[in-house]
Amino acid sequence: MRVAFLSNFLFLNLQIVFSIPYIMTMHSKSNLSEKEGVKQPETTSKLSAEKIKLSRKKQVSTEEFVSKILDGNITFLSRAITLIESTNTKHEEKANSILNACLPYANQSVRIGITGVPGVGKSTFIESFGKYLTSIGKRVAVLAVDPSSSVNKGSILGDKTRMEQLVTDKNAFIRPSPSGTSLGGVAQKTKESILLCEAAGFDTIIIETVGVGQSETAVHAMVDFFLLLKLSGAGDELQGIKRGIIEMADAIVINKADGDNIKNAKIAKVEFNRALHLYPPKENGWQPKVMTASGIKNTGIKEIHEMISEYISNAKKDGFFDRRRYKQNKHWLFTTIDQQLKNQFYKNPSVKKSLELELENLSNGEITPFNAAKKLLKFTIKR
Repeated sequence: MRVAFLSNFLFLNLQIVFSIPYIMTMHSKSNLSEKEGVKQPETTSKLSAEKIKLSRKKQVSTEEFVSKILDGNITFLSRAITLIESTNTKHEEKANSILNACLPYANQSVRIGITGVPGVGKSTFIESFGKYLTSIGKRVAVLAVDPSSSVNKGSILGDKTRMEQLVTDKNAFIRPSPSGTSLGGVAQKTKESILLCEAAGFDTIIIETVGVGQSETAVHAMVDFFLLLKLSGAGDELQGIKRGIIEMADAIVINKADGDNIKNAKIAKVEFNRALHLYPPKENGWQPKVMTASGIKNTGIKEIHEMISEYISNAKKDGFFDRRRYKQNKHWLFTTIDQQLKNQFYKNPSVKKSLELELENLSNGEITPFNAAKKLLKFTIKR
């Protein structure tokens, strides 16, 4: 009797012990489990999302693109520039059709190139300068080129974030673009984007470059006025005296001339003025000027605009403005031909096949680079 009671007692206890984990699993959660939170309402209307998807799927005709761009529609202008930047063959064909239709309405703006080393304050200066221009009735388009990573080929494209005031201005348009593999971050795509912005009614086009020094020739070959931003008290004065970039500049602005840096900016202005006297005069007789400014304090901005206006007025009077535009178009004609020939060469199936063989021969020391190049170039010559 006593033995039976003990065995029943043990059996019941074992059932309880083994059932506890099951009960806990069924009726409680682990401390590591995620607690249910408050469900957030949808921020985007499903109906609106469907409309956007349908509008993107809809193929817009070239005529509609051109009509909208001429009306100053920013959305269609941005979409057209995207087509220009695309490497898709169909996109390129459509972009060319849009460009040809917009060309009669272009070439009516003042194109200003702004460059300087990274950290010189290009974006802040451009925002201050752009806001001043819109305040006096100008329509400003900013084509900002962001550097692309050499590792993953990506770009941050953060210029709209840095120009938070200008981006909300109804008379301004900001278009950040990746530099890609282009030297200086500007090439054929930027040149064509300028034409579309002009057709959309923008009378002042500002091109901000990556600011890599020796490669600024590209932007100089597509603008009417080339502005170089410099820093004071940062060891930048010696760089400024070097030939090349200074010879291309139509004006030098010592930026960040505010606070404790005002004194240094004035000293740098004197030094750059002395350096400029060592250079031969410009083709149109213009003597490049050195000025100080502060993008944050908005000082010197009005004076810089007056200086640029004086330059453009004089250039148009003596015909230099039109002569410079013609030389630039001629330059881009030959540059585009070179680029197209290069692209066609590497796309040639025979070249792709033979290139691997010649690289192997080059690695084994069986051929020189020059003779290998000559052999490959024969594929481009039609007999």
